[in-house]
Amino acid sequence: MSDNDRTPTTIGPNTQLVRTGYDPVDYHGFINPPVVRASTVLFPNAQAMETHSQKYTYATRGTPTTDALCQAVNELEGAAGTIIVPSGLAAVTLAFLAYLTPGDHALIVDSVYGNVRHFCDTMLKRFGVEVEYYHPSIGVGIEAMLKPNTKLVHLEAPGSNTFEMQDVPAIAAAAHSQGAVVTMDNTWATPLFFRPLDFGVDVSIQASTKYPAGHADILLGTVSANADHWKRLRQANGALGICGAADDAYQVLRGLRTMGLRLERHQASALEIAQWLEGRDDVARVLNPAMPSFPGHDIWKRDFNGASGVFSFVLAVSRPEDFKRKAQSFLDALSLFGLGYSWGGFPSLALHVNLDERHILQAPTEGPVLRLHIGLEDVIDLKADLEKGFAAAHAI
Repeated sequence: MSDNDRTPTTIGPNTQLVRTGYDPVDYHGFINPPVVRASTVLFPNAQAMETHSQKYTYATRGTPTTDALCQAVNELEGAAGTIIVPSGLAAVTLAFLAYLTPGDHALIVDSVYGNVRHFCDTMLKRFGVEVEYYHPSIGVGIEAMLKPNTKLVHLEAPGSNTFEMQDVPAIAAAAHSQGAVVTMDNTWATPLFFRPLDFGVDVSIQASTKYPAGHADILLGTVSANADHWKRLRQANGALGICGAADDAYQVLRGLRTMGLRLERHQASALEIAQWLEGRDDVARVLNPAMPSFPGHDIWKRDFNGASGVFSFVLAVSRPEDFKRKAQSFLDALSLFGLGYSWGGFPSLALHVNLDERHILQAPTEGPVLRLHIGLEDVIDLKADLEKGFAAAHAI
């Protein structure tokens, strides 16, 4: 939302991030809610214990610290309720377990996060759930894949590593016509740049490990549901006993205060570097939905308010047998870009993407795919570091 789009009763995203998830009056005037480390909660008497007639009963069901984060995420997502879990992967798998039962059919986007695919192909299959993958650009065409037993449609936009966009409203409308629940991994955009529940999604999922935490030192996930689907999500979480730790919730809540400012920097730096890469002869393609050249750019421009700092590019390599060797030479020459998984923190990261697991999408043929997370370093220094990578790849 731009300043010009606001009504007199709305506040800007950074104002919301600063103010959400706490009330100093509740904590003797202190700004940040305390870290409540707990398991057992005591009751004043036997009747209160029997009827659970107090706000907190056991720490797996929430504490003041975890509730503060859930409240903040509810406001950002526009959700009826939020569950926090120990990782982004746990957030996706919790949602699947909440809404799927043996004999159900689930449609999963083919550009899904690799570890989610592994869960689908192993655990869900073992539990008797039929999983089918679909092309991210399918849009309303997903109607043809819906079956009487289709109970869940999962989206991820942009897609992992290659950043394909999805027509979220069209897919959600088709899924709802069949009575299926729609879940979406929205980690890339965060609710600041895209609010899935406003576009027909029922359950919005984030790896808070990434931009909400922002400092590459926390693992946490959130699952946020609309009013129609919140009760079942909460019941499933209670049955599974999965919960996030108070210290991690506190750190993510603190990270939220600066997430808007950090995302502005990530976005600006990433776009500058993406444009620079697109002008190079040694780059075959830049895979970034915020770039006008990208096939899904129109959908991104229609639905999203911004872009984060993660994108990929295809290194121009003439012979397939040289793909891995040149990719590894490129990465080994980097010093500012760390070689590591995850993203969303302050340091820049790079990795060679493996796309062998996909069922429908084909890997680019022009060269290896290298994914970058553009951190908070100065762009001029990051470009110089990438130049070292190109020189090393060229020398092979």
